[in-house]
Amino acid sequence: MDDREIIELYWNRVESAITRTDEKYGKYSHSIAYAILGNHEDSEECVNDTYINVWNSIPPQRPNSLAAYIARITRNLSLDKYRASTAEKRGAGHTATVLSELQYCIAGSDDGREIEDQLAMVDVLNRFLGSLSPQSRKVFMRRYWYFNSIKEIANEYHMTEGKVKMLLLRTRRELKKHLEREGVSQ
Repeated sequence: MDDREIIELYWNRVESAITRTDEKYGKYSHSIAYAILGNHEDSEECVNDTYINVWNSIPPQRPNSLAAYIARITRNLSLDKYRASTAEKRGAGHTATVLSELQYCIAGSDDGREIEDQLAMVDVLNRFLGSLSPQSRKVFMRRYWYFNSIKEIANEYHMTEGKVKMLLLRTRRELKKHLEREGVSQ
């Protein structure tokens, strides 16, 4: 079943829309949540919450890309759950490390919420991503959207971990310059 047909099921309030969504995007959604949370039970909870959010938002929304729509909802729910679960132990875990890598690029406080909100300025970030080479863009997105580890990225793109780290460092520097030119960062 293609995305258009699944979206029609949601529009017609047919409950099998959730089953079809799970069949097509369940593993994808779980991998996004797990990369952020590092826990299968919490990830499964976020996936289920994603389905509820999709059910409640279609209609009135009619996403152009169901995969991107589901990914965004899963990611946001997972980040919210991550923040809630680490409120007492700030700085712990992989997600905090990934967010801290971007902090020097973007003015703000130490919490990930402000970084996230500033990165949500879609025009500026899309222009930046469009200026990158395909390899740099893919590595950047894997690290900062999907929260993949350096090792996972290196394995996926057949690079050394050192090369991935250097590529990310250079890309973050480019991002900082881009944000300064756009007047987004000091």
